[in-house]
Amino acid sequence: MDIFSTLYRLHIIPFFKKWNLLNLMLGALDILAIFLAFELAYLVIYSGQGLFFFTEKSFLIMFIGVTPFWLLAMYVLKATEIPRTKNYMAIFWEYFLSAGAILLLLIIIYFLFKLYAISRTFIVLIPVFGFVLLYTLRILEYKVFKQYRAKGFNFLNVVLIADDSSLPFIESLLEHREWGYKIVAIFTSADSIKEKYEETIIILPEEYIQVLNDLMEVDMIDEVLYVKSKILPSEVRKIVRSCEELGVVFSLKYLDEKFTLSNAIKTEIADNKFLTFINVPHNTYALGVKKIIDIFGSLLGIIVLSPLMIVVSILIKLSSPGPVVYKQPRVGLRGRQFELYKFRTMVANADELRKELEQMNQADGPAFKIADDPRVTKVGKFLRRTGLDELPQLFNVLKGEMSLIGPRPPLPAETTQYERWQLRRLSVKPGLSCFWQVKPDRNSIKFEKWMELDLAYIDNWSLRLDLIILLKTIKTIFRRTGL
Repeated sequence: MDIFSTLYRLHIIPFFKKWNLLNLMLGALDILAIFLAFELAYLVIYSGQGLFFFTEKSFLIMFIGVTPFWLLAMYVLKATEIPRTKNYMAIFWEYFLSAGAILLLLIIIYFLFKLYAISRTFIVLIPVFGFVLLYTLRILEYKVFKQYRAKGFNFLNVVLIADDSSLPFIESLLEHREWGYKIVAIFTSADSIKEKYEETIIILPEEYIQVLNDLMEVDMIDEVLYVKSKILPSEVRKIVRSCEELGVVFSLKYLDEKFTLSNAIKTEIADNKFLTFINVPHNTYALGVKKIIDIFGSLLGIIVLSPLMIVVSILIKLSSPGPVVYKQPRVGLRGRQFELYKFRTMVANADELRKELEQMNQADGPAFKIADDPRVTKVGKFLRRTGLDELPQLFNVLKGEMSLIGPRPPLPAETTQYERWQLRRLSVKPGLSCFWQVKPDRNSIKFEKWMELDLAYIDNWSLRLDLIILLKTIKTIFRRTGL
């Protein structure tokens, strides 16, 4: 029996896809494996003192303190990713190194805080058991994802620039469906590729490479792969510029081990080496910290602010008929749509009334803004002024659809009106707040300036910048300068 067909029939996979729970589940499994590592080490060393390590306050604090660093170490080493073409030995070393880093951290904590009452063997067994459990778990997940991707799920949309020498690489991507690469189009002058794939893949003449610009604008392209044996610098430069302008990843296949470029990172696909150009933040360590902050920050925010959200929900329900939470389709990373959650601030039929108010729009560009929008309820005005209407988006952050800080997710209708250079703001995960949201006079800012602020955020991103925007956002909420 096909397990994935069964899971679809039982609506389990659609449920996970709809609520974007996969990343949360994988993260929870990693945390569970670390928890079990502590528990096994405890049972081996302290079996006579109790059944569970967390009954000892010092061990519980150690678990809470070490777990985020363990997850971060795995993220930095790319061990948290479910690989597409990576071999098992490479995965083994990633987990071995992350366990080694945690062993070093535990030793430092042991001597720094003079925890001499704790068994040194216990300290050593934690990363040992953790390594075994996490590596075994990831291999099992890898096998499951291979089957999942072979069914056509969790794929990356790629465009190839190819020649006759690229045939083996193309065949490997098509043959190994479990890698999850979907070839959207191939630009080539090679007759062998045209004859073999013209009935199943869009084949475009290489002299029409400028069509790639239009293709990336209208379709969800994750990566452009240049897999020709002979590299044409002028052609590569044009493609790189186009990809950078739109925030699409560009990877160049190379054979010379000494070949390197300062603005590219080395990657590997199906045993082929690539230089990958990414015109978005790619500091692995910093992004790892950002991801952990997003997960734990949104979870903490939901727990701490839940009483406030309950009060707001009651006020909305009492003030006007309609749902408490308003769900709206928005455009996220690389053009993928998701449902954004907000507390409802308008009357229930606000979308229908917008057509009648189009002539009153005071915003330039694709955005729609009215200073005193008649559709906004009394409670809604307060929620907008304080920014409290955005609180349900903490669930979007927890699901991995958004980040705490990043460009605001636009409406699908807005992105169709974007100029080409504005599309690059979709190259990073959208967020709850960014430069535009913390400006006191933000409603008077022109649309083009808004887009420039978002691109400035992408080009200058750092953890420090995220912290500054977060603090300014909190200040904006207390000053009630929103609308």
